[in-house]
Parts: sequence; C-alpha cells; structure tokens
Amino acid sequence: MAKLNPLHLRHNPVLLVAEGATMVVLIGNVVGRHRAATGYDWWVEVILLVTLMLAVFVQAYAETRGKALAAVLRRAQGAAQMRLLEADGTTRLVETALLRRHDRVVLTAGEIVPGDGVVIAGVGSVDESAITGESAPVLKQCQDLVSRGTILASDQLVIELTELPHETWLDHTITLVQGAERERTPHEKALTSLLSGVTAVFALAMMTLVVLSRYHGVHALSITTAVGLFVCLIPLPAAALLPVTRIGAMHRASLARIILKHGRAVERAADVDTIILDKTGTLTVGNRTATDFLPLSGVSREQLAEAALLASRDDDTPEGRSTVTLAQTILGDHPLASDEVGTPIAFSPETRMGGVDLADGRKIRKGAVSVIQGLLASPSEELGSQAEQISRDGSTPLAVAVDDRVYGIIRLKDLVKSGLQERFGQLRAMGIRTVMATGDNRITASVIAAEAGVDTFVAEANPRDKIRLIVQEQAADRCVAMAGDGTDDAPALEQADVGLAMNTGTHSAKEISDMIDLDSNPAKFLDVVIIARQWSATRSALTVFSVVSDVAKYIAAAPGWLTGMQAPWPAPTGTHAGGTEGAMLSVLIFNALCIPALVPVALRGIKIRGGPPSQILLRNLWHWGVLGMAIPFAGIWLIAQALSLFGLG
Repeated sequence: MAKLNPLHLRHNPVLLVAEGATMVVLIGNVVGRHRAATGYDWWVEVILLVTLMLAVFVQAYAETRGKALAAVLRRAQGAAQMRLLEADGTTRLVETALLRRHDRVVLTAGEIVPGDGVVIAGVGSVDESAITGESAPVLKQCQDLVSRGTILASDQLVIELTELPHETWLDHTITLVQGAERERTPHEKALTSLLSGVTAVFALAMMTLVVLSRYHGVHALSITTAVGLFVCLIPLPAAALLPVTRIGAMHRASLARIILKHGRAVERAADVDTIILDKTGTLTVGNRTATDFLPLSGVSREQLAEAALLASRDDDTPEGRSTVTLAQTILGDHPLASDEVGTPIAFSPETRMGGVDLADGRKIRKGAVSVIQGLLASPSEELGSQAEQISRDGSTPLAVAVDDRVYGIIRLKDLVKSGLQERFGQLRAMGIRTVMATGDNRITASVIAAEAGVDTFVAEANPRDKIRLIVQEQAADRCVAMAGDGTDDAPALEQADVGLAMNTGTHSAKEISDMIDLDSNPAKFLDVVIIARQWSATRSALTVFSVVSDVAKYIAAAPGWLTGMQAPWPAPTGTHAGGTEGAMLSVLIFNALCIPALVPVALRGIKIRGGPPSQILLRNLWHWGVLGMAIPFAGIWLIAQALSLFGLG
C-alpha cells in the first residue's frame, strides 16, 4: 500500500493522475448527493482500482527484481574468513573485512573470491554465474583476473587483491541494481514529460466532452463514465512499464557479461555512430611477445640481445618480460645478464620510448622506430627498410639504440582476437563506423586493421591524439564510443560518450569507463548497441502502442456516449443504461489487462533489425501503431462477449 502514497507516485504523474481519478469515482459513489451509486458505478470503481493496483504492481515488481538480484550478489560477496598468505609462505585466517589491497589469499575449491584480484599462482575453474548469469565455469590461470563473489569450482588458486572491500565491481553492480527502479535516465525523464503532456491533453478533451454533452442535453455521459473514459485514454501502460524496460535491459546486459556503472551508459549507446578502438589488448590479445632479434649491419645478434636485455630488465610488461627471456636464451650465462647496472627509464605512451642509462655512461633506448630515428643524427635507411618489412608481416618492430647508433630491431608479434570481422560487419550494417587508434606505425596498423575488419585506422596515435580524434567526431555531431584497456586509454574513455573497458585492462581504465566487458572482447560493442537500441525501441513501441490504443478505445466507445445511442455491447447485471455502460466496462477491463499483458514485452524487449535508430523508430511507429489500432477493437469485442457469456450482460 505504500506504493499508492501520492508522495511515492509524484515522479510518475500519469500514475498519480490515475490514482486521483480512482478516488474521484470512489468519493462520488460514497457521498454522491444527486443519486445513489448503481451497480455500474461500483463496477467502474472496482476495475479502476484493479487497474491502478496492476500499474503499481509492475513498478514494485521492477524494484523487487532489482533487490532480489542485489541480495543474491551480496550472498556471493565472500566468506567471513580467508587464508592470508604471508611473506614466509605460511597462511593464517583473517576476517574478510580486514583484507587490504595487494594482500595474497589462498583459495581452494568451493571458496568464494573475497575481492577483485589477479591470479598469481595455480590453475582452476571459476564459477562466475553470480555476476554474469553464465553457468559454465571459466578457466583461470596466472595473470588472469577474478571478481569478488565468484566461486572457485576446482583446484587451488593464489590471488593478489587489487581492490579493497566495498570498492569492487560487484559492489558497483549491487548499487546499480538497487537503484535501478529509482535512477531515471535523461530519455526516460523526457518520455515521462511527454506522457504527462498527453495526459493533460486528454484531461482537457474529457472536460470539453462533458461540457458539450451537457450543453446538447445528452446526459448519458455521467461523471463515473467520464472519469472511466479518461483513465482509459491516458497512456497508463507506457508510464507503468518504464522501470520494467530498464530492468530488462540491465538483465540482458548481465547475460552478455557486461558490468554497467549506470543506466545512462546503455541509453547513450543506442545513438552511437562511431566506435574508436585501441589496438593492443583490445583488438589484439595484448601480450605481444618478442619472437626475434634482427641486428643491423656491423652488429652481432649477441650485441643486440645484450642491449635489449639491459633496456628491458625493469620492463614488467609482457613485451619486456618476453624480450628478457629471448635474450637470455641467446646470451646464456652472460655476465651482464645478472649484473645490477644503470638507471632505468620507464616507457611512456607519450614518448613511446624507454630504456636505461648505464653506469659507464652509455644510454640504451628501446622504442618505436620513428622515435629512435629521431634520436639519430641522420635516419638509418636500413632500419627503415627492415621495420617496413616487419610491419608488412603484421608484426611490430621495436628499435634498440645505444647512444647514437642503432643496433637493430626486436620483432613483436600480437594476435588479433577471433570473430571480430563478422561482428564489425554487423556494426557496419547498423550504420556504425569502427576506427582503430594505435601507436604502431602506419604499415603495421593497416595490416592489423585489415585483419580485424575495422573501417579505418589512425596510426602512431598517443593518448592526446585519441582524445583529439574523439573531439573531432563529437564536433561533427556524432555519438562516440571508445573501447580500451590501458592507463593511456583512460582519458579517451572519459572523453567518449560511452566508454567500454576490457576486464583485462588496468584499474584506471576500468574505473573511468561506463561499462566493463568481462570477456575483454571489443566485438561486445555489438551486444551493447543491440541491447541499447532494443531498450530504446521497446520504450518507443510501448509508448506508440499505448497512445494509439487510447485513440482506438475512444473511437470504439465514444460515439455512443456523444449521441446517446445504444452501442452494440451487452450491459452488465445491475446497470440501467444498456449498451453504453456495457461498452464502458469492456473498455475498462481491456485497459486493465493491457498492463500485465505487456510486462513480458517490456522485460524481453522487442526484436529489432539492422539499420540506424531512425529506421527502427519508423518501423516501430508503423508496426506498433497498427497493433495499437487493431488490438483494442478485437479485445474490447471479445471482453464484451465474455461478459455476456458469464451472465453479466
């Protein structure tokens, strides 16, 4: 009953007006001065009350569904105590709430992951159904990410926590689903205003209808009938089902293994025109591996390997670790491989270069070929030729220089994630352009772009270039989405209208983004766009159906009231106005049944075909407009016949 409180309904003016209309009929029946309430008057009041209860029920259902999901997620948050791994290799039990970032915990089969973290030892299957709804366990091994609330289904893992309690992605999800029934997106607020405007128009129309009927001496249109007709004409189903469509969209997103930060992210994704994608870790697997050393003339392979080893000793990236491993296989027990030498220069996305300053004064640099060429007094033609050949093979060349001399190239190989071409083709059919932005040179970028199937690419792009590209697209009145995984992608993810971070990405990328893909697959943007457009299309379809069916109900029933003629509907027992009142009850019952009948549509969403949002909207206007006009005539007629069969007419 708390949901019927006018203060609770103030955010939904249509339901508030419907409640007010129901109270008008009730008060008129109880304290009416001019005549005693008839059986017809009480039938109208009962049906209006049932209609209001159904409208409030579906909103309560959306809220209850969100709270139930939050309760399930809370139960999955973890055990009271976990085994903390000490520095000496021993373990001790500690309260989950006392765990801190970078703590290492040991998990065995059946235990719940206490917080977001990364696997540092062991291999095991993890049940992620509490978050994703997917029942099949996912194999996790060293360097894989795990989320709080998931369950280790087999074997044993040692994980290092990357998030404090109450700061994990599971907590974000709980907050989202708890507030799902309250958080209204900008489009929903605009739609609520539209429905309120339609309600105001019908209120004026009904007042005019009552005045005209009285002026012409037609008294068949009583206050009860007028109020009942008014409730039938306001877009009550669309207003009641708005929260249900939101819950349905969020549920579909969870099934697609996407963690949402807020509902606005999905709403904006419906209007996306351009998707900008980082390459490494987003389009490709991300763990670029050093596969070969290619020395220039006058340099031995061992010299290049030694310089590469020294430049990569403090590089903890997959590229750096693989470079060290490859160099050690060539150098063996070379003394420099184990010496502590020099001051490391960290790699920077801005400079696209790193290295080491040795104690003997030598400066070793490792970085993009164009950057290393810029350090030389004159560009090396041999370096450029070798780099171009490596790029044509789809690999990435990384030049190594000692002081002002280039020693050679490290060949890095990365694999494009599978299934991208087909998915990007589907995005293209929906009118969405895909752009790859990468720091690689133009030749490598063109090979990867062709292999991934993107529409175009921007090569040698640093973080500022990515932001500049997004701003240019936005200045052209395009809605821009960005997919990335690295710290250098965080500014672009924030600038974009919609940001999708890979789950394998850095903390800063995931923190700043609007949504996180647990599968780290950029092709997931297709699912995001489909869910968003389906949500938008479902809302517009329900609105069109509701408004058009209101007009159809008016056309079906109003002529009899305006002319005082008998409508071809059976009259219920206890009424005295014949077909007019029978028609009113049939329309009221149909109006009430529309709300629960449309709940499955709101939850499941309507099917959409490819094309831009404008085409989807036009198809909705046609298909659901036709249904909104045809179904009321058939439904009201069937209800009237049913009333007659059950002896109510």
